[in-house]
Amino acid sequence: MLRHGESEWNDSNRFAGWYDINLSPQGELDAIKAGQSLLEIGFAPTVVHTSLMKRTAKTANLILEQLDRLWIPVRRSWRLNERHYGGLTGLDKEACMAQYGREQVQLWRRSYAIRPPPMPEGHPWNPNVDPRYGHLAPDVLPKTESLADVVVRLLPYWYVDRTRKLTAVANGTV
Repeated sequence: MLRHGESEWNDSNRFAGWYDINLSPQGELDAIKAGQSLLEIGFAPTVVHTSLMKRTAKTANLILEQLDRLWIPVRRSWRLNERHYGGLTGLDKEACMAQYGREQVQLWRRSYAIRPPPMPEGHPWNPNVDPRYGHLAPDVLPKTESLADVVVRLLPYWYVDRTRKLTAVANGTV
């Protein structure tokens, strides 16, 4: 399991979550180095799973390029997206701490069940209007998420993929 490389908003200390921000140049370099490190230890994945974020897709592609494995299947799902930071999306983390207090921001970030404030309609960085989520029912798209919400969102993907893998093994296709 790998996290995406540094994004432009990581570099500027902003909450990204579901907003589809690019990798920074450092993030691209980090992904290339990760791929080279994996190559050195002989790692040879047979499938890759990523979110729908371009920062994760780019990270995966850069790593696979280093491994000379761009040909393997890549499965993408919105269920693998980062946590949705709601109304904090796009805000500078230090400015949030100044506005809401360090303790409150840490609760939103590190608590398992406490959600940040929801993203208001018309928010300039609202990812829920993105066409990649157009196939989802509006009530499925979060306006904010706690870590517990992320687990609930992830589990259907986890179980479907495990079932797919177990079926392939039983059929002798893996």
